[in-house]
Amino acid sequence: MSSGAGEALAALAAEVHACRRCPRLVEWREGVAADPPRRHRGEEYWAKPLDGFGDPRARVAVVGLAPAANGANRTGRMFTGDRSGEWLYAALHRAGFANRAESERRGDGLRLRGAYVTAVVRCAPPANKPTPAERDACLPYLERELELLDRCRVLVALGAFAWDGILRAARALGVEVPRPRPRFGHGAEVELGGWQLIGCFHPSQQNTFTGKLTVPMIDAVFSRAAELAR
Repeated sequence: MSSGAGEALAALAAEVHACRRCPRLVEWREGVAADPPRRHRGEEYWAKPLDGFGDPRARVAVVGLAPAANGANRTGRMFTGDRSGEWLYAALHRAGFANRAESERRGDGLRLRGAYVTAVVRCAPPANKPTPAERDACLPYLERELELLDRCRVLVALGAFAWDGILRAARALGVEVPRPRPRFGHGAEVELGGWQLIGCFHPSQQNTFTGKLTVPMIDAVFSRAAELAR
C-alpha cells in the first residue's frame, strides 16, 4: 500500500480520537477514567475513541465489538489491557501476524504484519452494549477503514455484533450481501464482495472460561484466515 493510504489511516485516526457524537458513550468512557477500579488507580487513561491498529498493507482485518472500559479505554489500543486482548494477540502471534504475543499499551513495540485490528464501535459502552443508534453513528469509521485497507481479503468477525456490523458496513460500501442474510457462527465463512468473512467466537472471559472458545478453535480461525489471505 502506498504511504498515502497509511497517511489517510492516520488522518482518520485523528478524526476518530476527536469524536463526541454519542453523549452517553462520552460520559461513560470519561467517567470510568475519572474513577477507575482500585487495580488501575493512578494510571492515566486514554479515555477517547479508539482507532484501528495494525498494518496498512493488511490482508486480514479483525473486527470486534467495542473497546473495554478498563482495557482499550485505558491503554489506548484496541483489544489491549484485558483478557480478551491477551487471547487475541497471542493467537495473532502464533499465526505469524504479530511480532510478539503481548499487547500492553500504545507505543509498547508491538507490530502487526499483514493484519489490522479494529471494532464496530469506538468508545467503551456501558455493560458492553452499544445502542443501535451508537452503532450506526460509528459505522462510517469502519467503512472508511475497509476502503483504505485495499489489500485486505479476509475479515474476521469476533462475535455476532461484529459480524452484523461488517455486513452493514459492506452494504453501505455498495457490496451485495447474500440472501438470506448470512448467520454468524464460529468458523462460518461467507463471500462478501472481494472479501471472505469468517466468524469467530469473541475471546471474552465468558467464552474462554467456559470453554466455548478454546485455543485450538481460535488458532483454526487465524490459520484459515492466513490461508485465504495468501
